[in-house]
This record gives sequence, C-alpha cells and structure tokens, in this order.
Amino acid sequence: MMKPTLVILAAGMGSRFGGLKQVEPVGPNGEAIIDYSIFDAIRAGFGKVVFVIRESFADAFKEKFGNKLAGKVEVEYVFQELDNLPEGFSLPEGREKPWGTAHAILVAKDVINEPFCALNADDFYGLNAYKVMADFLMNSENTNEYSMVGYQLHNTLSDFGSVSRGICQVNENNLLESIVETKKILKKDGKIISIEPDGSEKVLTGEETVSMNIWGFKTSIFEVLEQKFTEFLKNEIDKPKSEMYIPSVVFEMIDEGKASVKVLNTNSPWFGVTYKEDKPIVVEKIKSLIKEGEYPQEIFK
Repeated sequence: MMKPTLVILAAGMGSRFGGLKQVEPVGPNGEAIIDYSIFDAIRAGFGKVVFVIRESFADAFKEKFGNKLAGKVEVEYVFQELDNLPEGFSLPEGREKPWGTAHAILVAKDVINEPFCALNADDFYGLNAYKVMADFLMNSENTNEYSMVGYQLHNTLSDFGSVSRGICQVNENNLLESIVETKKILKKDGKIISIEPDGSEKVLTGEETVSMNIWGFKTSIFEVLEQKFTEFLKNEIDKPKSEMYIPSVVFEMIDEGKASVKVLNTNSPWFGVTYKEDKPIVVEKIKSLIKEGEYPQEIFK
C-alpha cells in the first residue's frame, strides 16, 4: 500500500505574529510546531514530507529540518514564487502578495505521485488528525473523493484576539456541503460571538464544525488546479491582492459534480500561534502533552 505524502504550506510570513513563525521554537529542545506535525505524520503512516516555501527560506528550513529528518522520512522542498506562472503569463509590476493556497499546492505537482494531505505549517493538529487522514488516503479508492478534518469551534479560538474560521455544513453522509467563512470570532463575557459585517453580534454555540485547512487530496486535483489557476489569472492577474484559495477550488468541484469531500472527525487538540501572545500558551500545552506521555521529551533523536 502506497504511503501518503504530507504537504506543509509554509511560504507565508505571519503578519499578525511577526516574522517567520513557521520555525518559532515551542518545544523543550527548540522544536517548532512543524516538528510535531512531522513526528505525528510519520507515526500515522506518512512516507514523505514536502515543504512548500519561498526560496529565500530554503537555507533556514534545510538547516532546521535536514539532518533531523534524514533516514526517518523522504523530504522535498518546492518553492512558491510570484513568478511561478503558466506559459503566457508574466508577473505584474508591483505584485507582492502570494497567489494563494491553491497555487501553493500546485507548485508541488512535480514531486507528488501519491495521495496527500495539505495543511498549514503553523497549526498543531494532533496525532489523531493524522491517523484519520492517513487511513482515508490509504483506503479511499475513488480518485475524486477528497477529505477534510473537522474541529469543534470552541477548541480553535485564541484568548488574545479575534480569529476567522470556516464554519462547515455537513450532510448525513458526512460529506461537506459548504463552508461559511466567518470573520471576527472571539470570546466575550463567557460566550463565543462573531462580529457581523454590520457590526452586530451573533452568538455561536462553540460546537460548530470548522475547517482548519487540513485537506486530503488525490493527484487528480493537480489537473483541476492547473486549469482553474489559468482561469484565475485571466480574470484576476491585475488585482494586486487577489488570491486563489484551495477551499474555493474544492467547492467549485463539488458544485460541478467533479468531487466529494468526506469530513473526518477528530478528537485531537488544535492550537496555533496567531498572535505573539499565543506562544506561551502553546509552549505550556506542549509541555502538558509531553507530561501526559503523548510525546517524548525529544521527538527526533
């Protein structure tokens, strides 16, 4: 049985956090969240890791991960650059923003020949999330059946500011029907609320299923991404802030009857470093998981 690949999207800088938060140390030996992601993925049965980064990050990533992963898992580095465009397109003058997560996955096309999971570099997803994803990727035989791990909203909030979350609608067969991008979700007076566009407050239960951008794909996605990225550029290339996001592509495929997405439930904890103030909490959570025996004191020896 072919082992799946883990694709780590790490080309973005953390604007709210400040700096290269993908390699910010949170573990007792300087481990980053990515280290725990890779450790969990290997334990769950993944056979290769693909880092999607900017070329300017390459030395920092190879220095941090090269030696420790040698002999443990196959590693590839691919670069998401602004000028990585299809034939016939050229980079508009003044463009600084990356082309989005769909483009980030597309640039990994040449090094992936197996089912794969794509996720954010700076989010801690937990071992069970990788297990349910690996099980899906190794056993789903439909080339157009994809997957997404769903988390409960209340387990994904920050104590230091509002967050944006994609709230999912799921049918009786656990298939994803829609994701409503909900901005400015925060804790207030013991409740969870979202600030609506008109400034009003909407109370949420906290039990809502949300997408934390951990997706499972087959290689069939690449042909679609190539086609849709070309279409995107024809319409959006001169808009300096326009991006092509992977959820948008997925929902276009669902609407067109070209794909289905299975929502995989997990009991794993999720946490991330959105704000600088989140880091001490993440450090303490890692310490607690080590104390509970979920992780060894040193994950890569």
